[in-house]
Amino acid sequence: MKRLIKKLLSLSLFFLLLVSSSLAQGLPTAEPEEVGLSAERLSRIEKVMKDYVTQKKIPGVVALIARKGKVAYLKSFGMMDIKVGKPMRNDTIFRIASMSKSITCTAAMILHEEGHFLLNDQLSRYIPEFKNPMVLASKLKDNPEQVETVPAKGPIRIKHLFTHTSGIGYAFNDSKLLPIYRKAGVPDGAVAIDSTIGEKMKILAGLPLAHHPGEAVEYGLSIDVLGYLVEVVSGMTLDKFFKERIFKPLRMKDACFFLPEEKRERLASLYEPTKAAGLKKYPDGMVERGTFKFSPSFPYEGPKTYFSGGAGLCSTVSDYACYAQMLLNGGKLEGVRLLSRKSIEFMTINQVGDLSSPGFGLGYGLQVITDLANSGSIGSNGIYSHLGIFYTSFWVDPKEEMIGIMLAQIYPWGDLDLIGKFRVLANQAIID
Repeated sequence: MKRLIKKLLSLSLFFLLLVSSSLAQGLPTAEPEEVGLSAERLSRIEKVMKDYVTQKKIPGVVALIARKGKVAYLKSFGMMDIKVGKPMRNDTIFRIASMSKSITCTAAMILHEEGHFLLNDQLSRYIPEFKNPMVLASKLKDNPEQVETVPAKGPIRIKHLFTHTSGIGYAFNDSKLLPIYRKAGVPDGAVAIDSTIGEKMKILAGLPLAHHPGEAVEYGLSIDVLGYLVEVVSGMTLDKFFKERIFKPLRMKDACFFLPEEKRERLASLYEPTKAAGLKKYPDGMVERGTFKFSPSFPYEGPKTYFSGGAGLCSTVSDYACYAQMLLNGGKLEGVRLLSRKSIEFMTINQVGDLSSPGFGLGYGLQVITDLANSGSIGSNGIYSHLGIFYTSFWVDPKEEMIGIMLAQIYPWGDLDLIGKFRVLANQAIID
């Protein structure tokens, strides 16, 4: 009997170690046919990816497809760094930029579920600087140098931050806001600066809004403000909150704002397409392209105190797949629950009515397909997704129990269409 008990305990320990090891490495894997995908049809992805690398449209890329909770496709193509000949790897780390937004919304919803605030609460109840907001007068469209404002018709509510309907924008995305934000020293997010998100969001609170709260969609710094709200309500920095409440529970071992030195060599270089020199690697430090100011070296350079919930995270495809699978599972992964199923349902429906473009809506930190025919791509109604400005993307199809993630590092990307093609290539491989 003692031998039997000892054997059972050994088997139990082995099983726990096996599960722990599996989780530490991301989602489990499966042959494509096991999850209703065709390996032959998935092979079409490789040709397209290699063509884009060969034609020097992108330096390199990593692509992942998961279905029914298992990774059926994970491959890397091209280079992390062209000059030194460093090949792209499946565990390459990328600046995911605006793909950070969904994670910040999840963090805020965790606090919402714990009873810290209601979505209809006025933002100024928690961040007083946002009380009595002002709105740019419409005549400013004719004269962007002249700052004239009118009182907002109503307060900014927390729900407006999740859906970019607060009136807060990005400097690079709005010519009216550009001179105002630049003069005030409010960055767009992907920067290495000696400041904190709290300091800059308090300055932002004193600047005029692009429109009255709730009346339009203005893509911008609303999610950075939401990240600061997480700090205020939780009493933790956003960096620590993410680590303790999201990354550790989901075994996202590489996701972070700033890279430790030992992981820096796995960060993909960021490239700029040029007519004269082809793909040109961005230098360290602050650069400016058009109206966009950013620091390619922000993940490893500077004081590392500015936690941009809207644009500041880095991740591997495998780490982000764990996060996306949590969303697809209704808020949990491998027995660890971050959010309730009802919260995930709420976050992934259209929250803005007809304010978004035809065929699409906005959820909480997500774009949602509401009319497949108008979306211009095969897939399903209810797909939710997000892009990052350095050419990163993810999407989740609840109907097909499917996830797609594609990460590259290039800016600007103009009419580059690989993200759209990747989604088509994933969907055409479904055979069940």
